[in-house]
Amino acid sequence: MRHVLLLLAASSLFAFAGCGGQKGAAEDELVIVWAKWEPADALAKLCQKYTEETGKKVVVEQIPWQNFGDKIRNVVWAGKSAEYDIIIGDSQWLGQAVTQGHYVDLTEWMEKAVRLRDIAPEALKLYGEYPAGSGKYYALPCEFDAIGFAYRKDKFEDPKEREAFRAKYGYDLAPPKTWTQLRDIAEFFTRPQDNTWGVAVFYSKGYDALTMGFQQILWCWGADWADPNTGDPMGAINSDKAVEALKFYIDLKRFNPIGAEDYYFDETKNAFKEGLVVMAMEWYAFMPGFADKQYNPYADVTGYFVSPGEVAHAVSLGGQGMSISTYSKRQSQAKEFMQWFAKEENQREWARLGGLTANVAVLKSDDFKNAKPYNQAFSDTAGLLRDFTNNPVYQEMLDVSQEKLHAAVTGQISPKEALDAIAAAHRKILIDANLLKAK
Repeated sequence: MRHVLLLLAASSLFAFAGCGGQKGAAEDELVIVWAKWEPADALAKLCQKYTEETGKKVVVEQIPWQNFGDKIRNVVWAGKSAEYDIIIGDSQWLGQAVTQGHYVDLTEWMEKAVRLRDIAPEALKLYGEYPAGSGKYYALPCEFDAIGFAYRKDKFEDPKEREAFRAKYGYDLAPPKTWTQLRDIAEFFTRPQDNTWGVAVFYSKGYDALTMGFQQILWCWGADWADPNTGDPMGAINSDKAVEALKFYIDLKRFNPIGAEDYYFDETKNAFKEGLVVMAMEWYAFMPGFADKQYNPYADVTGYFVSPGEVAHAVSLGGQGMSISTYSKRQSQAKEFMQWFAKEENQREWARLGGLTANVAVLKSDDFKNAKPYNQAFSDTAGLLRDFTNNPVYQEMLDVSQEKLHAAVTGQISPKEALDAIAAAHRKILIDANLLKAK
């Protein structure tokens, strides 16, 4: 992600789950704060194991996604609050948190206390390191996550559908390896007269939805947000390849249900379980819903595949890392817990509970791959991950990309106009932040 704020409904600002018992920690209780979702529930269960082994209590306080970022930035960081010891924050927060002094530098401690070679390099770099390539770490990977797809195996394996698809497209119907194949399959299964469409992808203007969905095609088309050598977005995000990538992503909307311009993870999952679509884009951390028979009536015939490639292959990173708050009064206890969390045997338990581990041995193990029906696809995705950016002006850049991309998706401006506007705005933001030299 990275990912996801603003869209999950909740009835209250705070929700609590953990092994500490009551909301609000005692002096000897370590307090972890995370968003309200299934991985946080899994972490609370893992904390019980930690308490049983050490006698030390841990509280996992959960804040609804739509309030989580605001609470951390505007209350905890702005007020230098000591109420939380460990913050499990989105990867993109790292630049702001580090440059403003909100996260503890963990470099020396991690090099001594954690077997860094056990952690997937992509996770260590994208969740923990700032600046990129510096070798300075401010977070330990917690929830490794990425975008993937769910699909209807019964539709793909139907002999009549397979015969008709091969007759029309000249190759066998199977989970797509390329975006061009995905487009063919989406077109083939789009049948408005039957109230069915081929695919549901992220188009929403909310938080990071459209940016996370589109940038995969951007990278797979051989384009990027900025020049990798100079960091200048001008001529990169508005290159010919980038424009073609955006045109392709917008064209997929024809094969999405009506109203897809507002789709993010909840909407794609709902469209799938309602039988409206044959394929659905989703973050792996939210895949449990697809496997839940009470939620998804097609759970038994649901398969999963890696987000496709094209001339290149890259997938949007999601997930979060564990960081220690600079304002915590229990930093040594936080390090003890994080060291325990990073051990392979505890990562295996984390995975068993439903967490997406960044431990290489666990990630590649048959136990992990077979634990959940989507874990094999996630394991295959791990080496393909890239991120938008985690610099201190991430939010300003994200706001621009969301607004302009959505204007293109809804036909208010052309793809070229949208990307020209993003290039100009991103360049100004970076120059104003002294992250890019003005020419």
